[in-house]
Amino acid sequence: MSSLAVRKAAPAAGTTPGTAQGPPQGSRIALVPTLTLLLGALYCLLPVAWVAIAATKSGRELFSTFTFLPGTGFTQNIRDLAAYREGIYWKWMGNSALYAGLGALLSTGVSAISGYALAVYRFRGRETIFSILMAGVLMPPVILAIPQYLLLAKADLTDSYASVLLPLVLSPYGVYLARIYAAAAVPGDVVEAGRMDGAGEWRIFTRVALPMMVPGLVTVFLFQFVAVWNNFLLPYIMLSDDEKFPITLGLYTLLEQGSNTPALYTLVITGALLAIVPLIALFLVIQRFWSLDLLSGAVKS
Repeated sequence: MSSLAVRKAAPAAGTTPGTAQGPPQGSRIALVPTLTLLLGALYCLLPVAWVAIAATKSGRELFSTFTFLPGTGFTQNIRDLAAYREGIYWKWMGNSALYAGLGALLSTGVSAISGYALAVYRFRGRETIFSILMAGVLMPPVILAIPQYLLLAKADLTDSYASVLLPLVLSPYGVYLARIYAAAAVPGDVVEAGRMDGAGEWRIFTRVALPMMVPGLVTVFLFQFVAVWNNFLLPYIMLSDDEKFPITLGLYTLLEQGSNTPALYTLVITGALLAIVPLIALFLVIQRFWSLDLLSGAVKS
């Protein structure tokens, strides 16, 4: 037998023949972040599970001893919610879809143009503008709510759809994401090639750069849609006509009335569950865009 075979057959130093080695130390350490993530997921999903189960219970079942077992009143709760004030809940849902859809679309367009300009062009004051945008990212929206109300009140735009949409058009975080993504996804050589072919700057942006930026802009759109859909403070300050309320503010008014009419609590819980459905559907529809290649739409060699 050769010396190499003897070395292979010999047991490792510090081990007893016939006993298996334990798991590596690194795998034990990796259990800590895994368990932390699982606990975090449980913490976030438990309220959602509670709402989903509570929405299936009638008022009598809800105010009795609560258990994590489905109730028997889900369909009746939906009927009562649809019949409340001649279906104003669906009006609130439509308003939220308008605010979130149009607001996110406009914000994504402004972010795409601004982010592309900051990433591609070199001009005086570019870094200063970017620093101001970064300050806007760090600034809490509650600080801007009152000044925005005063400005729109001067323009006589309060209590209108525009009073909710206009402050949402410019998103500092959206511009930041678009700028970072454009700098990584749009090669300078492709832009220069377009210029050499005689294309104008707008044509280069729309036909060359924009298709490359689609995955990043989808992310901007999703972030803005979710932020606007969940927005409460701005509509609360701007609007007084409940026909223009988004779903967040509408459910808040229902919750306030529930203190005097406990039967409305089941409507609030059912409405909160239904308000999650559009966000889940949107995520499932547009998630395929994230799998696009970084240079999707570019001229292939």
